[in-house]
Amino acid sequence: METLRERAELMRESMQKSQSVTDNMVTILGSFDHRLSALETAMRPTQLRTHSIRRAHENIDKTLKVAEAILGQFDLKRQAEAKILRGPHEDLESYLEAVDQLRSIVRFFSGNKSLKSSIGVINQANNLLGKAIFKLEEEFRQLLTSYSKPVEPDRLFDCLPNSLRPSPASPSDGHGTKPHSEHQTKSLETIVYHPPALIPARILPLLHDLAQQMVEAGQQQQLFNIYREARSSAVEQTLRKLGVERLSKDDVQKMQWEVLEAKIGDWIHFMRILVKLLFVAEKRVCNQIFDHESLRDQCFAEVMGNSVAMLLSFGEAIAKSRRSPEKLFVLLDMYEIMRELQPDIDIIFASKYCGEMREAAKVLTKRLAQTAQETFGDFEEAVEKDATKTAVLDGTVHPLTSYVINYVKFVFDYQSTLKQLFKEFNDGDEDEQLASLTTRIMQALQNNLDGKSKQYKDPALTQLFLMNNIHYIVRSVRKSEAKDLLGGDWVQIHRRVVQQHANQYKRISWSKV
Repeated sequence: METLRERAELMRESMQKSQSVTDNMVTILGSFDHRLSALETAMRPTQLRTHSIRRAHENIDKTLKVAEAILGQFDLKRQAEAKILRGPHEDLESYLEAVDQLRSIVRFFSGNKSLKSSIGVINQANNLLGKAIFKLEEEFRQLLTSYSKPVEPDRLFDCLPNSLRPSPASPSDGHGTKPHSEHQTKSLETIVYHPPALIPARILPLLHDLAQQMVEAGQQQQLFNIYREARSSAVEQTLRKLGVERLSKDDVQKMQWEVLEAKIGDWIHFMRILVKLLFVAEKRVCNQIFDHESLRDQCFAEVMGNSVAMLLSFGEAIAKSRRSPEKLFVLLDMYEIMRELQPDIDIIFASKYCGEMREAAKVLTKRLAQTAQETFGDFEEAVEKDATKTAVLDGTVHPLTSYVINYVKFVFDYQSTLKQLFKEFNDGDEDEQLASLTTRIMQALQNNLDGKSKQYKDPALTQLFLMNNIHYIVRSVRKSEAKDLLGGDWVQIHRRVVQQHANQYKRISWSKV
């Protein structure tokens, strides 16, 4: 017990000492806290001054940077102004950079209108920009006009494939062409054309950059007017040099057939040259100068409008002029070239602004087809009603017979074209329609020959005349494609007719003896 009491006494003493130490520590820490609080209070003015100085330095740095940027803009303005005043002739690229710098300066000061000098600088820069754009407009006009020259015909001919180039001996300076066969027409499908470069490649980027600057300045209308004036004049002069002219129906009616036939051959040649070469090249120039699709399409449509109308006017005049048998084949040639070029026309004039030109080409194709079909139909009636008084004294082949047979032979060079016509205007089998029309023409010829045979006072010559003419028809049919269309029965029937007339001739001749 005594031992336990001693240990408890020792523990009590230790706890009292620990409490005393703790109380002393609390007193010391409280003293430190008070001193630190006093020190912080003493240091606060110094800290505030230091923070103010640091913020002042930061503001000074920002102000210096802003001032430096503003001074830099003034330097840029002076540099740009010097380039603008020198004009675009010496260094167009540097001039365009100066224009861009001015726009950047306007944007900078427009975003810093709190500066007293902002409005003045903006006004000066805008005035300078106005002068710069005016000079750019003049430069664009001068550059485009100087390089917008008509293309010489020989240069266009050189761009044609060898098989389509006019021969030196051809009439009308080599423009004329003869009606081509279907074999030639089909061979055209694999030919590659190489349109000429209307403006040098080194000039096109300059025109593009000038046009782009004018668009950014809101000068689309001036740009449109300048481009239309320069390029439309060049295209129209090219057509005149080539020989294209605007003709009316009355003009066509007054021409002699030989002259008109030559002009139709020229027109067919011109159509291929212009659509495949010149119009494609013109479209390419427009695409390389303008980025803005709507402006580009409007400019191209305005440039091409008069030229396309002039080119198609001749075809319209031919299609509307008085029909005659000899016009059938040139009408078919014109129809063929329009059908051949229609896909190219649809591509070149694809925009909505060129809709009238596309439609005009389609209308002409349709009208040529209709006129050709009506002309072919008229031929049957013309053969039957032919009233020529040409006398064949010895009963040999009449000129009408040889004319009709040669006409029908020529028709068969165009049989696929004629079948296309039948397909456009009529339902039913095209072969049967062509065979039916050919049969009717042959029958019309025989009816006319029967009438002409009665002009002979000698009955023997009547039979000889019919025998010779029908024999000529049968022999010609047997040697041509008409045989397959008319059929073997037709040939056999008419051979028997020839024999009947021969027998009649013998009988009448010998009866006199």
